[in-house]
Amino acid sequence: MTPFTEKVITVIRSIPEGQVMTYGGIARAAGSPRAARQVVRILHSMSRKYKLPWHRVVNVKGEIALADDESSSLQRLYLLGEGIVFDAKGVIDLQRYQYHPEPDEDYLLPPKE
Repeated sequence: MTPFTEKVITVIRSIPEGQVMTYGGIARAAGSPRAARQVVRILHSMSRKYKLPWHRVVNVKGEIALADDESSSLQRLYLLGEGIVFDAKGVIDLQRYQYHPEPDEDYLLPPKE
């Protein structure tokens, strides 16, 4: 496993209940701001094995990005169960619910700009 993959897994595990992160936010926190697509791949291939809270990851617009209706419905149910509110268009208010890890956490995040 690459160091980046390890950091991505650690970042995803750190997302608290009732909060979300974007794919790009996870990539940035793991030290590679342009690797959002790689985060998607890691999340898809390793969520079950590492018991990741996959449902707490959304796109940059605050939307569920899963194309599969069953999976997106399940993600929505999990998020609602954690107290996250969607607007009428199915969008999460990232100003309210987005998690921003601190730069001094164990996985050595890059400093905030």
